[in-house]
Amino acid sequence: MGTRLKDVADLAGVSFKTVSNVINNHPNVTEKTREKVLKAIAELRYRPNVSARSLRHGRSGFLAIALPELTSPYFAALASEIGAVAKRQSLTVLIEETFGEAERERIALDSLDTQLIDGVVFSPMAMTVEDVAAHPGSTPMVLLGERGHPAGFDHIAIDNVRAAREVTAHLVALGRRHIAAVGAQRAGTGGGRARGYRAALHDAGLPVDRRLVVSDLDFDRASGAQAMNALLDSGRPVDAVFFFNDLMALGALRVLHERGLRVPEDVAVAGFDDIEDGRYSTPSLTTVSPDVPFLAAEAIRLVVRRLADPEAKAERIDVPFRLEIRESTAG
Repeated sequence: MGTRLKDVADLAGVSFKTVSNVINNHPNVTEKTREKVLKAIAELRYRPNVSARSLRHGRSGFLAIALPELTSPYFAALASEIGAVAKRQSLTVLIEETFGEAERERIALDSLDTQLIDGVVFSPMAMTVEDVAAHPGSTPMVLLGERGHPAGFDHIAIDNVRAAREVTAHLVALGRRHIAAVGAQRAGTGGGRARGYRAALHDAGLPVDRRLVVSDLDFDRASGAQAMNALLDSGRPVDAVFFFNDLMALGALRVLHERGLRVPEDVAVAGFDDIEDGRYSTPSLTTVSPDVPFLAAEAIRLVVRRLADPEAKAERIDVPFRLEIRESTAG
């Protein structure tokens, strides 16, 4: 015989009704009691009949987030923050990793479009705006990122153009005149950051040297190291590099150290994302710091709002950011 609701109640030392209230996300349960019941559920490995509960109440209490890669510190931190916000609202988060591949993203959306999922937070990396807009799913969905803003979808994004412009302007203000950019793309995140980089150089009256713009790379440490080596081997003067994420910047710091170049005296380095590793690197990394807690809170708010009112007007939310100036540019 499987574990029963009564077994959970006995172990937690509460009533059958209290356990039911916790499972059904009833608001009139203290946090202490809720934690006690959840602990008992976990210990007994009790699995409620989600399908039946969904039919009774119209909601399952489960949200899903579909992200490109959980090995990325930024996306891992984002997933954790969304999970924490959801938990405070008695919601459970399921995570789907898409690896930034269009087919996996489509499969994820199809598999998450079910009565067992109340809503989806989706960060598309490969699907186009048209792909997303054409998806026939009925599950409420909030889009993250810079792949575009299909009409009728709630969307949360950072202003990559403005953020990149601010980083590049910071490097220019330090007197750097040969500023490379690593991670450029035609569209999406890399495209926006490339536009901001070019705009800041234009503002300063500096030319854009295409030989100092590196594109078509994976956003990881190895690619950052590869790009840094290529820039140094090109023979072009380079006195600063703006990497479009922190992982690439960390890979470059290693190369600069191995080649006997000082940071920031010889080459200033800046990144994007403000991952924890950059705060403890030597030197510590100057970076754009998006407000991830704000992003997570808004994502959950928009899902819950759409559940309450499916016809609500779609919102476009800009994520605040700040430039964290550290040793890799300021010394």
